[in-house]
Amino acid sequence: MPILGSQLTATVSVALVLLVLGVIALMGIAARNAGEDIRSRIGFVVIMDENASESQTAALKSLWQNAPYVSLVRYSSADEVLSRWNSTMAEEGDSITALLGINPFFPEFEVAVKPRYASMDSIEKIVAPLRKLEGVGEIKLQGDMVRSINATVNSLAVILTIVAAALLLISFVLINNTIRLSVYARRFSIHTMKLVGATAGFIRRPFILSNIGNGVVAGVIAVGVLCGALYYAGSVEPEIARMITWAEAAVVFCAVVVVGVIICTLSALFATNRYLKLGYDDMF
Repeated sequence: MPILGSQLTATVSVALVLLVLGVIALMGIAARNAGEDIRSRIGFVVIMDENASESQTAALKSLWQNAPYVSLVRYSSADEVLSRWNSTMAEEGDSITALLGINPFFPEFEVAVKPRYASMDSIEKIVAPLRKLEGVGEIKLQGDMVRSINATVNSLAVILTIVAAALLLISFVLINNTIRLSVYARRFSIHTMKLVGATAGFIRRPFILSNIGNGVVAGVIAVGVLCGALYYAGSVEPEIARMITWAEAAVVFCAVVVVGVIICTLSALFATNRYLKLGYDDMF
């Protein structure tokens, strides 16, 4: 019973550590996908010239249909731009048309680029040839927003990487100590097997196999809890389900089990080797 109790304690302890690692990994995926989603909305605005023809506007639409850098294109006529301005900027009952007597706006394209092009260098290269096209009046870049978003996303990625690395190190130490206590409870069995002539490999084998099983069980427990938590969170907040897909979560779940097995195996190997080297008097 004491041995069974120590194994159960070790399995539960490993499961808790793996659960924390799994949560951090899922948070990292959510942060990455959220950053990609924000970056996919970054781009530039092309304002057409007042003398731009319909054919020039159509040529730009056709250009962006096949452009590899485009994530989304939205065209707004001069009247639509005016209506949007009035709804957001004009005071109630007021209108810029009433003040000026004309519509001062021109048709425009709002172009969002794909995440891998969401940097000022890439956007500058994209818009350089567009400035030379006939019918293009002005191109507005979102420079400050691009720099701010990229800096935030990169900082978050660095922080999560550091946290994940620190937790992985801490988890190895905690799991190693837990398994050492489990092996410590059977140290006299190790000594007895040494006395009857068992080889080191023969003595290590059951401990390693047992802890491989513990790692699998602990990983499955952690994955079960993570699945339940992710399902519940997705049902409460659909945005979470969009940020963390089940395909991505499945990769994390497999990694949790694999990490659990690897750490438990290494810890069992180190702990067993330690007690293989001790004499009988050193075991007290």
